[in-house]
Amino acid sequence: MIAQEPMTPAEPPPLRFATPESFEIAAQSPPAALAGIASVVCVPTFRRPDMLEATLRSLAAQEGGHDFAVIVVENEGGERAGAARAKALLEAGLFKGLVIVEPRQGNCKAYNAAWRCALTHFPALQQVLGIDDDEEARPGWLDAFLKAAALAPAELFGGSVTPVFEDPARAWLAAHPVFRSHYAASGPVPMLYSSANYLIRRTVLQRLGFPFLDESFDFTGGGDTDFFTRARAAGFRFWWVQEAAQRETMPRRRSEFAWIAARGLRNGAISAAIERRQNPGPAGRLKVLAKSLALLAASVPRGIALGLKTRSGTIGLYHAQVALGRLMSEFGIANEQYRKPDKN
Repeated sequence: MIAQEPMTPAEPPPLRFATPESFEIAAQSPPAALAGIASVVCVPTFRRPDMLEATLRSLAAQEGGHDFAVIVVENEGGERAGAARAKALLEAGLFKGLVIVEPRQGNCKAYNAAWRCALTHFPALQQVLGIDDDEEARPGWLDAFLKAAALAPAELFGGSVTPVFEDPARAWLAAHPVFRSHYAASGPVPMLYSSANYLIRRTVLQRLGFPFLDESFDFTGGGDTDFFTRARAAGFRFWWVQEAAQRETMPRRRSEFAWIAARGLRNGAISAAIERRQNPGPAGRLKVLAKSLALLAASVPRGIALGLKTRSGTIGLYHAQVALGRLMSEFGIANEQYRKPDKN
């Protein structure tokens, strides 16, 4: 780790919200218990109360003695099983923070609600962190992130996520790009791509403004990558913290070829959509199309190399699936894997 002071861009003014809050508060700790909290962990959830409890218990087991709070965001507005479980655990003293309900279904809507809640209900907030309801944080997760944030010259931090397959016979899929973390060593990185495991300084949210994530990505995914792309364009810097580790449960359906292929196509569509935003107009569209065609051509030798390296034809197909997904998006075809989150 480089021991130097962070060179954070000038502090932006407090963020003002033009619209009322879309979420409701289901449970919360006394305001006095939250007044001095600088670190808030956001946990979106949808119809996985048992897995959510495992996530919250992993947070309660964090080492290092750090004072932090949790915001659980229930994104299922009907039965609200996750909110009920989290409320009971909060009242039992497992964690402190808030349990909120964002009834408008959507991945980006849940994150927007969580980050807005953190900014408005924690006056001492310095950073938000995130973990999904199918993940468990290692005991040193929070400590590793906060130590990095205290020393590294960056504003956005990412950590490793190790897949744990429900079917042990499919563990070899951990080498597949859809399951593998983008980086493997701590230090500065060009950009982050996933909100599965992160720490983001408050200044980033204030500078980029609300809504933080573009809700047009609600059901395709990619709102996090779009957010990180805009953060990079705004001059913010990124850092990888390999020691800030999480484990993610992979149900059997995620080890099936159809799901993996759909994720590859989806990743391609997201990358092309973001590039078209960066390159507007007919000339920009042609530029993105040309890149997609070039990637399709290159996918053959790249796929062979990846397949030989991993000894898997399934993994070797990934580059071709990404290129095809990019081309399909030119015709408005995008795989909305988050339309039915309980089947994702």
